[in-house]
Amino acid sequence: MSETLRIKTQEPEALRTSIKDWRVEERPREKLAAHGAASLTDAELLAVMFGTGRQGQDVLEWSRSVLKSAGGLAGLFALPQEQLLELPGVGLARCMQVQAVLELTRRYLATPLRDGAGFTRPEMVKDYLAAQLRHQPREVFALLLLDSQHRLLHYCELFYGTINAAPVYPREIIKLVMRHNAAAVILAHNHPSGVAEPSQADQRVTTRIQEALTTIDVALLDHFVIGAGETVSFAERGWL
Repeated sequence: MSETLRIKTQEPEALRTSIKDWRVEERPREKLAAHGAASLTDAELLAVMFGTGRQGQDVLEWSRSVLKSAGGLAGLFALPQEQLLELPGVGLARCMQVQAVLELTRRYLATPLRDGAGFTRPEMVKDYLAAQLRHQPREVFALLLLDSQHRLLHYCELFYGTINAAPVYPREIIKLVMRHNAAAVILAHNHPSGVAEPSQADQRVTTRIQEALTTIDVALLDHFVIGAGETVSFAERGWL
């Protein structure tokens, strides 16, 4: 066999090495154990979660390619199941891992809201609502229903729209408030365009809902608009 043929049939270096061949301090799991999760990149965290790569790619290289295909971490968690399954190397098991992580995040963020502590810290409410709505491909109008101690009774996605509009009916909000015997309400909706700045239509519908809630002696505490990287609070703007 000629030297040229031997060179052509050799595996590329990337395929002949694995993470076990790396220096210990460069391996994602060892790096996590030594320095904590905050020291890892997004790709390294995914590598720890997934555990193994795919044919021709070690787990870290493959995790980087998944993030690139999805448009980053936010894009990955925003993908519906059918699009997750289209990513190279993502089968049903890995798809469920991603979905489980997102749902655990939502439940974690909801915990302080259910005992009332979160409503003394607006940033926690913003984080919770962003986790619920930022990934949505269309406009979604949601409610947080609270008791008299401002503890979370119920989160509800009530109205759905096209990419830039959702019809909102105050009478349906009143029905839901009375069904759960809520004492206060927080409104929220996302802007799929990514721009969080409230429109004049957002302000008008907020006023209509506030007036409707006043008739049944229920307070409207805030209305959050969720964008790609920002969340706008009506209360912080002085509009409520």
